[in-house]
Amino acid sequence: MTAGGEGPGAVAARLTGRPVAGERRVSSALAEVTLDGGRTVMVKRGDGAGAVRAEAAGLRWLAGADAVRVPAVHGQEGRWLVTDHVASGRPSAAAAAALGRELAALHAAGAPAFGAPPPDGPRDATIGLAPMRNVPGTDWPLWYGEHRVLPYLRRAVDDGTVRPAEATVIEQVVDRLPELAGPAEPPARLHGDLWNGNVLWGADGHAWLIDPAAHGGHRETDLAMLHLFGCPGLDRVLAGYQEAAPLADGWADRIGLHQLFPLLVHAVLFGRGYAEQALAVSRAALAR
Repeated sequence: MTAGGEGPGAVAARLTGRPVAGERRVSSALAEVTLDGGRTVMVKRGDGAGAVRAEAAGLRWLAGADAVRVPAVHGQEGRWLVTDHVASGRPSAAAAAALGRELAALHAAGAPAFGAPPPDGPRDATIGLAPMRNVPGTDWPLWYGEHRVLPYLRRAVDDGTVRPAEATVIEQVVDRLPELAGPAEPPARLHGDLWNGNVLWGADGHAWLIDPAAHGGHRETDLAMLHLFGCPGLDRVLAGYQEAAPLADGWADRIGLHQLFPLLVHAVLFGRGYAEQALAVSRAALAR
Protein backbone atom coordinates (compact mmCIF):
# COMPACT_ATOMS: atom_id res chain seq x y z
CA MET A 1 0.00 0.00 0.00
CA THR A 2 1.07 3.61 -0.55
CA ALA A 3 0.88 6.17 2.25
CA GLY A 4 -2.52 7.14 0.86
CA GLY A 5 -3.77 3.55 1.03
CA GLU A 6 -3.59 2.84 -2.71
CA GLY A 7 -2.29 -0.57 -3.77
CA PRO A 8 -1.27 -2.13 -7.09
CA GLY A 9 -4.81 -3.16 -8.01
CA ALA A 10 -6.16 0.35 -7.63
CA VAL A 11 -3.23 1.73 -9.63
CA ALA A 12 -3.80 -0.79 -12.42
CA ALA A 13 -7.51 0.00 -12.55
CA ARG A 14 -6.88 3.73 -12.79
CA LEU A 15 -4.04 3.61 -15.34
CA THR A 16 -5.64 0.99 -17.61
CA GLY A 17 -9.25 2.08 -17.17
CA ARG A 18 -10.25 -1.54 -16.56
CA PRO A 19 -11.77 -3.22 -13.47
CA VAL A 20 -9.49 -5.56 -11.55
CA ALA A 21 -10.34 -9.23 -11.07
CA GLY A 22 -7.34 -10.36 -9.01
CA GLU A 23 -3.94 -9.43 -7.61
CA ARG A 24 -0.82 -11.41 -6.65
CA ARG A 25 2.20 -9.92 -4.96
CA VAL A 26 5.50 -10.98 -6.55
CA SER A 27 7.67 -8.86 -4.24
CA SER A 28 7.36 -5.75 -2.12
CA ALA A 29 7.72 -3.65 -5.29
CA LEU A 30 6.01 -5.81 -7.92
CA ALA A 31 2.56 -7.31 -8.37
CA GLU A 32 0.68 -9.25 -11.04
CA VAL A 33 -2.80 -7.82 -11.51
CA THR A 34 -5.49 -9.59 -13.52
CA LEU A 35 -7.89 -7.26 -15.25
CA ASP A 36 -11.52 -7.93 -15.99
CA GLY A 37 -11.50 -10.05 -19.15
CA GLY A 38 -8.39 -12.02 -18.15
CA ARG A 39 -5.50 -9.80 -19.24
CA THR A 40 -2.61 -9.69 -16.75
CA VAL A 41 -0.44 -6.64 -16.16
CA MET A 42 2.60 -6.01 -13.99
CA VAL A 43 2.43 -3.15 -11.51
CA LYS A 44 5.81 -1.93 -10.29
CA ARG A 45 6.57 0.62 -7.60
CA GLY A 46 9.96 2.11 -8.43
CA ASP A 47 12.60 3.73 -6.27
CA GLY A 48 11.71 7.20 -7.45
CA ALA A 49 9.63 9.07 -9.98
CA GLY A 50 12.69 9.79 -12.13
CA ALA A 51 13.67 6.13 -12.31
CA VAL A 52 10.14 5.08 -13.26
CA ARG A 53 9.88 7.82 -15.87
CA ALA A 54 13.20 6.69 -17.36
CA GLU A 55 12.07 3.06 -17.49
CA ALA A 56 8.77 3.91 -19.16
CA ALA A 57 10.47 6.17 -21.70
CA GLY A 58 13.10 3.49 -22.35
CA LEU A 59 10.51 0.78 -22.99
CA ARG A 60 8.66 3.03 -25.43
CA TRP A 61 11.89 3.95 -27.22
CA LEU A 62 12.91 0.32 -27.60
CA ALA A 63 9.42 -0.56 -28.81
CA GLY A 64 9.62 2.28 -31.32
CA ALA A 65 12.49 0.55 -33.09
CA ASP A 66 10.10 -2.29 -34.01
CA ALA A 67 12.99 -4.69 -33.47
CA VAL A 68 12.86 -6.33 -30.02
CA ARG A 69 9.93 -7.45 -27.91
CA VAL A 70 9.29 -5.38 -24.80
CA PRO A 71 6.20 -5.24 -22.57
CA ALA A 72 3.77 -2.51 -23.58
CA VAL A 73 3.52 0.40 -21.16
CA HIS A 74 -0.06 0.97 -19.99
CA GLY A 75 0.70 3.89 -17.74
CA GLN A 76 3.25 5.63 -15.55
CA GLU A 77 2.48 7.95 -12.67
CA GLY A 78 4.87 9.07 -9.97
CA ARG A 79 6.60 5.93 -8.68
CA TRP A 80 4.11 3.55 -10.35
CA LEU A 81 4.55 1.77 -13.69
CA VAL A 82 2.03 -0.58 -15.33
CA THR A 83 3.15 -2.83 -18.19
CA ASP A 84 2.03 -6.02 -19.90
CA HIS A 85 2.84 -9.29 -18.20
CA VAL A 86 5.10 -11.70 -20.13
CA ALA A 87 4.17 -15.35 -19.66
CA SER A 88 7.29 -17.42 -18.90
CA GLY A 89 8.61 -20.10 -21.21
CA ARG A 90 11.94 -21.82 -21.84
CA PRO A 91 14.94 -20.59 -23.83
CA SER A 92 15.54 -22.27 -27.19
CA ALA A 93 18.22 -22.16 -29.85
CA ALA A 94 15.79 -20.56 -32.30
CA ALA A 95 14.76 -17.87 -29.84
CA ALA A 96 18.40 -17.11 -28.99
CA ALA A 97 19.37 -16.70 -32.66
CA ALA A 98 16.31 -14.52 -33.24
CA LEU A 99 17.28 -12.36 -30.25
CA GLY A 100 20.69 -11.76 -31.81
CA ARG A 101 19.10 -10.58 -35.05
CA GLU A 102 16.61 -8.44 -33.14
CA LEU A 103 19.36 -6.79 -31.08
CA ALA A 104 21.20 -5.95 -34.30
CA ALA A 105 18.06 -4.26 -35.63
CA LEU A 106 17.54 -2.40 -32.34
CA HIS A 107 21.09 -1.07 -32.37
CA ALA A 108 20.77 -0.06 -36.02
CA ALA A 109 17.73 2.06 -35.14
CA GLY A 110 20.27 4.45 -33.70
CA ALA A 111 20.27 7.36 -31.29
CA PRO A 112 20.88 11.10 -31.69
CA ALA A 113 24.16 10.91 -29.73
CA PHE A 114 26.13 8.79 -27.30
CA GLY A 115 24.44 9.30 -23.95
CA ALA A 116 21.21 10.57 -25.50
CA PRO A 117 18.23 9.68 -23.29
CA PRO A 118 15.03 8.30 -24.81
CA PRO A 119 12.48 10.89 -25.91
CA ASP A 120 10.70 12.16 -22.78
CA GLY A 121 13.26 10.37 -20.63
CA PRO A 122 15.13 12.28 -17.92
CA ARG A 123 18.78 13.13 -18.14
CA ASP A 124 19.22 11.88 -14.57
CA ALA A 125 18.24 8.22 -14.91
CA THR A 126 19.32 5.01 -13.18
CA ILE A 127 20.96 1.68 -13.91
CA GLY A 128 19.70 -0.80 -11.38
CA LEU A 129 19.83 1.09 -8.09
CA ALA A 130 22.66 3.40 -9.16
CA PRO A 131 22.26 6.86 -10.68
CA MET A 132 23.16 7.15 -14.37
CA ARG A 133 23.48 10.54 -16.02
CA ASN A 134 22.66 10.77 -19.72
CA VAL A 135 24.89 13.50 -21.10
CA PRO A 136 25.09 13.52 -24.92
CA GLY A 137 28.45 13.30 -26.65
CA THR A 138 29.77 12.77 -30.17
CA ASP A 139 33.03 10.89 -29.48
CA TRP A 140 32.44 7.46 -27.90
CA PRO A 141 35.85 6.94 -26.21
CA LEU A 142 35.75 10.39 -24.59
CA TRP A 143 32.08 10.10 -23.65
CA TYR A 144 32.46 6.56 -22.25
CA GLY A 145 35.40 7.52 -20.08
CA GLU A 146 33.90 10.75 -18.76
CA HIS A 147 30.28 9.68 -18.25
CA ARG A 148 30.30 5.89 -17.81
CA VAL A 149 33.62 4.93 -16.21
CA LEU A 150 35.00 7.80 -14.14
CA PRO A 151 31.83 8.74 -12.18
CA TYR A 152 31.56 5.23 -10.74
CA LEU A 153 35.32 4.92 -10.23
CA ARG A 154 35.29 8.14 -8.16
CA ARG A 155 32.36 6.88 -6.11
CA ALA A 156 34.07 3.52 -5.54
CA VAL A 157 37.25 5.29 -4.37
CA ASP A 158 35.26 7.58 -2.07
CA ASP A 159 33.53 4.53 -0.58
CA GLY A 160 36.83 2.70 -0.08
CA THR A 161 35.86 -0.08 -2.50
CA VAL A 162 38.73 0.80 -4.85
CA ARG A 163 42.03 1.97 -3.37
CA PRO A 164 43.48 5.22 -4.76
CA ALA A 165 46.60 3.42 -6.04
CA GLU A 166 44.39 0.92 -7.86
CA ALA A 167 42.31 3.66 -9.44
CA THR A 168 45.29 4.71 -11.55
CA VAL A 169 45.04 1.41 -13.46
CA ILE A 170 41.48 2.22 -14.56
CA GLU A 171 42.41 5.84 -15.25
CA GLN A 172 45.13 4.60 -17.61
CA VAL A 173 42.48 2.64 -19.53
CA VAL A 174 40.38 5.81 -19.81
CA ASP A 175 43.41 7.69 -21.15
CA ARG A 176 43.98 4.98 -23.77
CA LEU A 177 40.35 4.54 -24.80
CA PRO A 178 40.83 6.31 -28.16
CA GLU A 179 43.34 3.63 -29.23
CA LEU A 180 41.61 0.69 -27.48
CA ALA A 181 38.04 1.33 -28.64
CA GLY A 182 38.35 -0.04 -32.17
CA PRO A 183 36.81 1.49 -35.29
CA ALA A 184 34.39 4.39 -34.79
CA GLU A 185 30.72 3.37 -34.69
CA PRO A 186 27.57 5.50 -34.89
CA PRO A 187 25.46 5.81 -31.72
CA ALA A 188 23.34 2.69 -31.23
CA ARG A 189 19.99 2.42 -29.48
CA LEU A 190 20.90 0.40 -26.40
CA HIS A 191 18.86 -1.51 -23.86
CA GLY A 192 21.63 -0.40 -21.53
CA ASP A 193 21.28 -2.98 -18.74
CA LEU A 194 21.23 -6.19 -20.76
CA TRP A 195 22.12 -8.81 -18.18
CA ASN A 196 20.48 -12.22 -18.17
CA GLY A 197 17.86 -11.22 -15.59
CA ASN A 198 16.46 -8.62 -17.98
CA VAL A 199 15.95 -11.18 -20.77
CA LEU A 200 12.69 -13.10 -20.37
CA TRP A 201 12.11 -16.23 -22.43
CA GLY A 202 8.41 -16.05 -23.17
CA ALA A 203 5.83 -18.79 -23.53
CA ASP A 204 5.36 -17.51 -27.09
CA GLY A 205 8.84 -18.82 -28.00
CA HIS A 206 10.47 -15.38 -28.16
CA ALA A 207 12.86 -13.41 -25.97
CA TRP A 208 11.48 -10.29 -24.26
CA LEU A 209 13.54 -7.46 -22.77
CA ILE A 210 12.58 -5.71 -19.53
CA ASP A 211 13.98 -3.07 -17.14
CA PRO A 212 16.05 -1.03 -19.61
CA ALA A 213 18.53 1.71 -18.81
CA ALA A 214 18.12 2.85 -22.41
CA HIS A 215 20.41 5.44 -23.98
CA GLY A 216 22.58 6.02 -27.02
CA GLY A 217 25.81 4.07 -26.82
CA HIS A 218 28.15 1.58 -28.47
CA ARG A 219 26.47 -1.60 -29.66
CA GLU A 220 29.25 -3.77 -28.23
CA THR A 221 28.26 -2.62 -24.72
CA ASP A 222 24.93 -4.48 -24.76
CA LEU A 223 26.66 -7.64 -25.98
CA ALA A 224 29.42 -7.33 -23.37
CA MET A 225 26.76 -7.16 -20.66
CA LEU A 226 25.27 -10.44 -21.90
CA HIS A 227 28.75 -11.98 -21.66
CA LEU A 228 29.34 -10.63 -18.16
CA PHE A 229 26.50 -12.41 -16.40
CA GLY A 230 25.81 -15.18 -18.89
CA CYS A 231 22.81 -15.76 -21.10
CA PRO A 232 21.21 -19.01 -22.28
CA GLY A 233 22.25 -19.73 -25.83
CA LEU A 234 24.75 -16.87 -25.91
CA ASP A 235 26.67 -18.43 -28.81
CA ARG A 236 23.41 -18.55 -30.79
CA VAL A 237 22.63 -14.94 -29.86
CA LEU A 238 26.03 -13.84 -31.16
CA ALA A 239 25.71 -15.91 -34.32
CA GLY A 240 22.34 -14.34 -35.06
CA TYR A 241 23.78 -10.89 -34.43
CA GLN A 242 26.81 -11.46 -36.64
CA GLU A 243 24.58 -12.77 -39.41
CA ALA A 244 22.52 -9.57 -39.36
CA ALA A 245 25.21 -6.98 -38.57
CA PRO A 246 28.81 -8.23 -38.35
CA LEU A 247 30.84 -6.75 -35.52
CA ALA A 248 34.11 -4.93 -36.20
CA ASP A 249 37.32 -6.95 -36.14
CA GLY A 250 38.69 -7.38 -32.64
CA TRP A 251 35.32 -7.06 -30.90
CA ALA A 252 35.98 -10.08 -28.67
CA ASP A 253 39.15 -8.42 -27.34
CA ARG A 254 37.07 -5.37 -26.39
CA ILE A 255 34.48 -7.21 -24.29
CA GLY A 256 36.27 -6.40 -21.04
CA LEU A 257 36.53 -2.74 -22.02
CA HIS A 258 32.75 -2.51 -22.37
CA GLN A 259 32.25 -4.49 -19.14
CA LEU A 260 34.19 -1.88 -17.18
CA PHE A 261 31.11 0.32 -16.84
CA PRO A 262 28.72 -2.31 -15.41
CA LEU A 263 31.49 -3.77 -13.23
CA LEU A 264 32.12 -0.38 -11.62
CA VAL A 265 28.38 0.14 -11.16
CA HIS A 266 28.26 -3.21 -9.37
CA ALA A 267 31.34 -2.29 -7.33
CA VAL A 268 29.50 0.81 -6.11
CA LEU A 269 26.36 -1.17 -5.31
CA PHE A 270 27.73 -4.51 -4.13
CA GLY A 271 31.34 -4.13 -3.13
CA ARG A 272 34.89 -5.28 -3.50
CA GLY A 273 34.45 -8.42 -5.60
CA TYR A 274 33.27 -6.42 -8.58
CA ALA A 275 36.05 -3.87 -8.05
CA GLU A 276 38.57 -6.68 -8.39
CA GLN A 277 36.91 -7.78 -11.65
CA ALA A 278 37.06 -4.20 -12.95
CA LEU A 279 40.76 -4.07 -12.14
CA ALA A 280 41.35 -7.41 -13.85
CA VAL A 281 39.70 -6.36 -17.12
CA SER A 282 41.56 -3.03 -16.95
CA ARG A 283 44.91 -4.74 -16.63
CA ALA A 284 44.02 -7.08 -19.48
CA ALA A 285 43.10 -4.11 -21.69
CA LEU A 286 46.36 -2.33 -20.91
CA ALA A 287 48.32 -5.48 -21.77
CA ARG A 288 46.92 -5.62 -25.31
